[in-house]
Amino acid sequence: MALNKGRPILSKWLWIAILIFIALLLTFPKWITYFYPQPHKEIVFTQAQEQGIDPYLVFAIIRAESKYEDAAESPVGAKGLMQIMPETAQWIAKQRGMGALEPDSLHDPQVNISLGCWYLADLSREFDGRLPLVIAAYNAGRGRVSEWQAAGVWDGQAETIDRIPFQETRNYVRNVLANYEAYQIIYAPDAKS
Repeated sequence: MALNKGRPILSKWLWIAILIFIALLLTFPKWITYFYPQPHKEIVFTQAQEQGIDPYLVFAIIRAESKYEDAAESPVGAKGLMQIMPETAQWIAKQRGMGALEPDSLHDPQVNISLGCWYLADLSREFDGRLPLVIAAYNAGRGRVSEWQAAGVWDGQAETIDRIPFQETRNYVRNVLANYEAYQIIYAPDAKS
């Protein structure tokens, strides 16, 4: 067996890994945007501004709900980027003074994001902007979340998410909050200060 005379002992694969790591550090946060993109950015920012909500919360919900797929449809019938149920969409349209909506229109990003942003703003008004409550209500419904609060089951704090009765909603709230924090760190570094 020959010894490496005067040559570094590190293998070529370790050197490749080190170079890749350095490249990732030098290009941060550009590479991370692959995992946290901003699909339909103009629509999201316009609708979020009109409704007075943070666009990064909208992206966090889109990531959790549909993984950015316009054509997404859940087994229970929620549709589009923000996974809106057709019945909820009809209720929102009525509240906004719009005409009836075709369920397939929820696959249109403009329609879906507009309705989703309005709904988030409405939930935010109802729950005084308390983000964990707003996110939980988006997933489980405002009625259930109000019941949990009234019964003292969950106080709506991020620190007590474990008290949410539905595991799906607990996981959803954690996921959206993590997505939201990532979006703020990547795209709005001054937002957390």
